[in-house]
Amino acid sequence: MSNLSDLSSVRTSVDKANGLPNEHYIDQAVYMEERNAVLFTQWAGLAVAADVPEIGDAVPITFMEMPLLLVRDRDNRVRVFQNTCRHRGMILVEEPKKIEGAIRCPYHSWCYSTEGRLVSTPHVGGAGHNTHEGIDRATLGLVEIRSHIWRDIIWINVSGDAPDFEVVNADVIARWAEFDQPLFHGGADSKFQLSIKSNWKLAVENYCESYHLPWVHPGLNSYSRLEDHYNIEEKERYSGQGTLVYRQLANKDGASFPDFANLDPKWDTAAEYIALYPNVLLGVHRDHAFAIILVPEGPEKTVENIHLYYAQPEIDSDLKTENTKLWKVVFEEDIFVVEGMQRGRHAVNFDGGRFSPVMDGPTHNFHDWVAMKMDHFRALKQAAE
Repeated sequence: MSNLSDLSSVRTSVDKANGLPNEHYIDQAVYMEERNAVLFTQWAGLAVAADVPEIGDAVPITFMEMPLLLVRDRDNRVRVFQNTCRHRGMILVEEPKKIEGAIRCPYHSWCYSTEGRLVSTPHVGGAGHNTHEGIDRATLGLVEIRSHIWRDIIWINVSGDAPDFEVVNADVIARWAEFDQPLFHGGADSKFQLSIKSNWKLAVENYCESYHLPWVHPGLNSYSRLEDHYNIEEKERYSGQGTLVYRQLANKDGASFPDFANLDPKWDTAAEYIALYPNVLLGVHRDHAFAIILVPEGPEKTVENIHLYYAQPEIDSDLKTENTKLWKVVFEEDIFVVEGMQRGRHAVNFDGGRFSPVMDGPTHNFHDWVAMKMDHFRALKQAAE
């Protein structure tokens, strides 16, 4: 393998390290290498279970150019399949829909159950003959992608060989064990999408740190100041920031959202924001939570799918709408930053940049993790050659 990016300067201490090289943000070949090393071999976020709330709901999703199908089966289990027929590879579902009977291929009408079983092969043995000894339906079901649900997020491991989700993410699960209680998606007015002209990693990097608050989020910084924040760094797992000053949103009568139950008193005024590698950004507060799933659409484009959650299924709709608007403003304020950094990666002599040893630890932690996964992937590939 030639022309590989040198990552040695990334995998050192934060006071000496450079950031990831330019090609990790602008080069298609490196983007595809990262797809395999950093996203397909790990537990990546794909969507949320609330995207398929009812039995039979099916939603097609393209993830890193791979066509996938999200389905809630007859047993109320959320499944992820390759969105391709086992016959000739035809895309099965083009638009979100309700599967009333079977998942039918529009090409030759091969049909699959919502559990992925191949249940019908019309005329496969010739006109009027729907079976053939050479077609074993039991072995030709839809290809299922390994998945796991945590905090309503559907995590997928495309390679199928990562350690169990609970093992990989034991630290963050323990950290937020208090929040392991029912989450209720706020519905249509509690989700939105942002499309940014940026590599997905820059969205992670920006989210990790609070260093930019005074200049990029002056409204937020007016009450949750830079000095009220602390770094969160769990090497090779996740990183982010916390604040000691969380101000609850209230309506005109002074009422706020209901709190999650039995939380430590520290959450009365605290909140945390964690980037769970590789591509999910999470926030928890005493009365609501959110998840941002980053869907890469090439080296220089990312779609952010944002979902807000609450402790109760029925809450003040006006307050809920106002909360969504407030977060949308905050996240939109970051767009010019990540897009500006993306354009900056086309400066041929940019060396990946340097880090503030005090303020940029969470971002460096993410760079080091990406570099570690890339080095491991390259070593395995080289050994196989």
